[in-house]
Amino acid sequence: MKKFLLPLFVSIVAMPTFAQEESEARTLKLYDEVVFYDGYNETVFDADLGDGILRHRNSLYAIRLTDEQMDFFGASTEMNISIGALCDNYDRIGNINLALVPKGRETYSFQDEDIYRSELGRFITPFMNKNKQPDHVPYSFVVDNLGYIMHDMDLRAEYDLWIEFELFGIPYAANQQISGCADRNDVFTGTLEFVCNDEPLLSNTTDVFVSIYMKKPEYDGRYNLNNYRETATDEVGKTERTFTFTVPEDVTDGLICLITSNHGANAGGEEYNRRDHFVYIDGDLVLTYKPGRTSCEPFRKYNTQSNGIYGLFPKKDEAWQSFSNWCPGDKIDNRIIRLGAFSAGTHTIKISVPDAEFVGGQGDIPVSIYFQGLTEGALPDMGAISDVQFMQDVNFEVLDGLVKFSTETSVLGVELLDVEGRVLAAEWRGGLTSFDASSQAKGVYLLRLYLEGGVIATYKFVR
Repeated sequence: MKKFLLPLFVSIVAMPTFAQEESEARTLKLYDEVVFYDGYNETVFDADLGDGILRHRNSLYAIRLTDEQMDFFGASTEMNISIGALCDNYDRIGNINLALVPKGRETYSFQDEDIYRSELGRFITPFMNKNKQPDHVPYSFVVDNLGYIMHDMDLRAEYDLWIEFELFGIPYAANQQISGCADRNDVFTGTLEFVCNDEPLLSNTTDVFVSIYMKKPEYDGRYNLNNYRETATDEVGKTERTFTFTVPEDVTDGLICLITSNHGANAGGEEYNRRDHFVYIDGDLVLTYKPGRTSCEPFRKYNTQSNGIYGLFPKKDEAWQSFSNWCPGDKIDNRIIRLGAFSAGTHTIKISVPDAEFVGGQGDIPVSIYFQGLTEGALPDMGAISDVQFMQDVNFEVLDGLVKFSTETSVLGVELLDVEGRVLAAEWRGGLTSFDASSQAKGVYLLRLYLEGGVIATYKFVR
């Protein structure tokens, strides 16, 4: 393996569907209202449908991308998902994955050791009654970095790239509670499309992609992070886990994509307690965050089945912030850790949630992580996904080289770096609210804020 280390799945190629709109947006639809079934049922329904979809389980499907489909991707890419209500009226986890499978295989097992899988986006279904409107819920992710992976010719020479759609659901409650669901085992429909607003990228040999870890599904969560299983933590009694990964080449710009969500719906469970999360790379603290939206009210309209999370009446922001780690009907954030220049070799990333309790030995934190870098140039900004929005409540604004920032945490000092990680200038004093980079040449830079409490927030901007 040359520029990547990762894990994956199968084949029967679904022909691409492309659309050209007046706005010049290009659309690639891979899954169109596909039906998912009871995730615990070992019989795989629709397995012989002949629609180009490999169905590993009722909750995990895969499509092998053609060269034409991979060539579709540009530098600006949105990943849009739509989930339709059938006969599961509870909040469930879904996700879209990239799977790397040794080239030429017509099928694969997601348990094979030479298959490399990475999660591209995670979402939570709302409580939905299929007989009420709206009966579909949308999710959207900015995945501008995906174009570099799809056009990585070294990667394509060694692997087939598959896009997996994973959505676990069970119909048992809806069989009793939802009209028209008696004796049914279909749980959701799923649609996935990618939208690009620019031309396809050129082929490259500069992309470096490393799949570090992929979460385990609900039916086999022995290795998801918690503090009570030896397979789920570095040390029983502590909610922390260290992952080792190897970067095969030096990169001029690198990032880590991290996805976590806290689960455990028992009394006092981790779903209902917001905890501080700490992320360390090679022993250095690089990210702190506390999951949870300001409010879940924007997603109330999709929760058409009565439930104990939303209740009958709107809640104030303070109420939501007192217990909700995530909102049924919302996506889970892709947390982007900007690394700048990063050296080849073996590295570690540790996730620590020291206050997590896991009452009754229940619940877990599914973790997915991948690394990406370029041996030349810089990775895209990932659109609305800020480098630092999860490290603290840090807001940035750039105007003619003047970078303004605001945060509730005191700023101790600031460093300006180039994309290779070299420090170009620094200012060390408390109370800073801006940094003047207007004297620098046009280009891409990193601004590193040192905050009280040992937190470092890094922001990438264009001068």
